[in-house]
Amino acid sequence: MAKRCDVCGKGPASGNNVSHSMRKTRRRWLPNLQSVRVRESGTVKTARVCAACLRSRKVVRAV
Repeated sequence: MAKRCDVCGKGPASGNNVSHSMRKTRRRWLPNLQSVRVRESGTVKTARVCAACLRSRKVVRAV
C-alpha cells in the first residue's frame, strides 16, 4: 500500500544520512499516516490521513 495521504497527497521525502565524516547514504522521511474512519459524502470510509490534515481539520472524522 502506498505511503501517501488520501487528503493532501503528502508522500515520502528523500535525502541523505550524513555522518560525522560527511559520508552520505540515502534515507527516506515517511509521513505520519493514521488510519481513521472518515465521513465522506454521507458514508463512512476508512482513509489513511496524515497527522497534519487531522490537526488542521481538513477531514471530518466519523464517530
